[in-house]
Amino acid sequence: MSSLHLRNPADVQFCFPLVNTSCPTKERPMPTICAMYMVMTVAIVMTMLGNMAVIISITHFKQLHSPTNFLTLSMATTDLLVSCVVMPFSMVRSIDSCWYFGDLFCKVHSCCDIMLCTTSIFHLCFISIDRYYAVCDPLHYVTHITVPVTEFFLLISWTVPVFFAFGLVCSGLNVIGAEDFIAAIDCTGLCVLIFNKL
Repeated sequence: MSSLHLRNPADVQFCFPLVNTSCPTKERPMPTICAMYMVMTVAIVMTMLGNMAVIISITHFKQLHSPTNFLTLSMATTDLLVSCVVMPFSMVRSIDSCWYFGDLFCKVHSCCDIMLCTTSIFHLCFISIDRYYAVCDPLHYVTHITVPVTEFFLLISWTVPVFFAFGLVCSGLNVIGAEDFIAAIDCTGLCVLIFNKL
């Protein structure tokens, strides 16, 4: 039996107290909530500032315009978007255990989360390929890793995650066969990304 059932129903707090189908929220002491918000806000701001510094440095200084740095610039842009679009809303959801931003934005947020994290992973893979050639075959590095090759890497790094994330969530392929489970846990203020076996 869950702790929710052991407590007095009057003591349970809900995401939306005036809505009958509201999700219960986690009860935490106010100092804990404030500390969590402060730590996560600092992490988000540091992520923004760090990635903005990389973006400004590479775009401003001509001597940094190289295929490797174009990949780094694109990854910094991806991570900046994560810190602006994904992290603030995930912070609220993680601390309050509630989603206050509506069902439509829940889908958009989930798509952006999958897309940007996958994009960042693709960038890391292509940067590792770039570094492999730079270290293991330095004499042929310039002929292997050219600007067109880097552009191809960037095209793959952005288009594949976009089609994967938005195609998966918008088509509903991720929830096929999990309809009963979704119906059992569904409540107002819930935003979770559910994956069934595809």
